Amino acid sequence: MPFAVVLDTCVLYPAHLRDTLLRITERGLYRALWSADIVEELRRNLVDDGIDRDAVNHLVDEMVAAFPDAAVSGYQSLIDGLTCHPKDRHVLAAAVRGGAAAIVTFNTKDFPAPSVDPYEVEVIHADIFLLDLLDLAPGAVIDELERQAMANRREPKSLAGLLDALARAGAPSFADEIRRRTR
Repeated sequence: MPFAVVLDTCVLYPAHLRDTLLRITERGLYRALWSADIVEELRRNLVDDGIDRDAVNHLVDEMVAAFPDAAVSGYQSLIDGLTCHPKDRHVLAAAVRGGAAAIVTFNTKDFPAPSVDPYEVEVIHADIFLLDLLDLAPGAVIDELERQAMANRREPKSLAGLLDALARAGAPSFADEIRRRTR
């Protein structure tokens, strides 16, 4: 069984990054996990940023339905005993309850080592996580990125355009490495 990671809301928010992360988990390179709190935070943030509520509900419902094994439950009782940033305690609680090896986030500073080390949970920036997946299975990752670009109904419809979008979404080193490997 592939290793499990909790995807924090901040890495699920950018559309192209979310699509990349979820496509790679469909390939079986890792197992995505999230909590009801993460899903609701994603829903709320997308709506707050002006995306149509019905479209957001459809997106989130489709995401949850496509990955029924991603939902972690029973984590709420752990929240109060955790020492990471208060707004991210639900994320660490889900990682602990879900048996995750890591939390993938942009907010690494919110999870200082003393708060996660007792639970043997690594906190990893999304850019580094994607680079690790690329090292693990370069052919599968590059193939999935090409498929993602071709499947887009709107721009970016090319691998180059998708890599630009991923760089803007917070994965510039990953985008650069894909460019280097696909020259």
